[in-house]
Amino acid sequence: MDINKEFILKLLKEIIDIPSPTGYTKNVMLHIENVVSEYGYKISSNKKGNRIIEIEGEDNSYCIGIPVHVDTLGAMVRSVNSDGTLKITSIGGNMYSTLDGEYCKIHTRAGQTYTGTMLSTSPAVHVYPDAKTKERTEDNMMVRIDEVVKNKEDVIKLQIGTGDFISIEPKFEVASSGYIKSRYLDNKAGTVCALSLMELFIRMGSKPRNRVKIIISSYEEVGHGSSNIPADIDELVGIDMGCIGLDLSCTEQDVSICAKDSSGPYDYDITNKLIELSKKHNLNYAVDIYPMYGSDVSASLEGGNDIKGALIGPGVHGSHGMERTHIDGIINTIKLIYAYLTE
Repeated sequence: MDINKEFILKLLKEIIDIPSPTGYTKNVMLHIENVVSEYGYKISSNKKGNRIIEIEGEDNSYCIGIPVHVDTLGAMVRSVNSDGTLKITSIGGNMYSTLDGEYCKIHTRAGQTYTGTMLSTSPAVHVYPDAKTKERTEDNMMVRIDEVVKNKEDVIKLQIGTGDFISIEPKFEVASSGYIKSRYLDNKAGTVCALSLMELFIRMGSKPRNRVKIIISSYEEVGHGSSNIPADIDELVGIDMGCIGLDLSCTEQDVSICAKDSSGPYDYDITNKLIELSKKHNLNYAVDIYPMYGSDVSASLEGGNDIKGALIGPGVHGSHGMERTHIDGIINTIKLIYAYLTE
């Protein structure tokens, strides 16, 4: 099976470069809608902004959902400090040690975008005796705005205020070795794996065995992304990042099959089939336990939906920080989900 690397990398860069912290996904969703329309598939939206892409199957009496999420970590303005810097509140589980010194954007409710830098509140070694040792926590972080502001009143004049979203520059880069490094591969890499199915089915002239609904959720990072799903979905096979580290066997070149995460075990039979298909097609894969992890499949089960579910995804190193995956991990994930849907 020939996977279109050019399509993958182009779309991945496009959606990573569009800021989309949880609750501020409208722009990236519009971009995805445009991509879906180019391929002629039906796309709809639920009330909280999740998008659902429908792919007709050979037998539409059974429906397989593929939840992915395009929302990312980020922050909000909590308040404006007296010196014209911004106090922040986290969106999702940020690791602040990786955010000190990162460029960011402030997206105001009035529609403006300003640039800035996220910093420790002791940002200079020549001034602050604890600059090197101060713990990087939410209370010890701030945003320095790239505007001439000397006090709170100057910031308010810019229409920057409480509740404005803050996004971090992702720094997307593809190495000649095939490694892809960027923030927010969790889970824009998984989203591209799912969206690539549109291009693949058209180019291969094939159809999935059953009806498929790709669910692109917008609140996964805060726990309730796919807590509600279309009523006709019978099972979910989520695509999210595969974990790397400690006693886990996954690498960035693998498709990870999650047997259990913090919400409990995934469906026995679906997981077995995913393992069997990986062996059949000689895919690089790993079966792992994710000890501190929840997914859109977890959210759907906890939301009371009558479904069974499983979870796969490309291996991603350094989650919630400067992340890295490999084009081979993405390709193995695409090949596995395609095989699952067609065999």
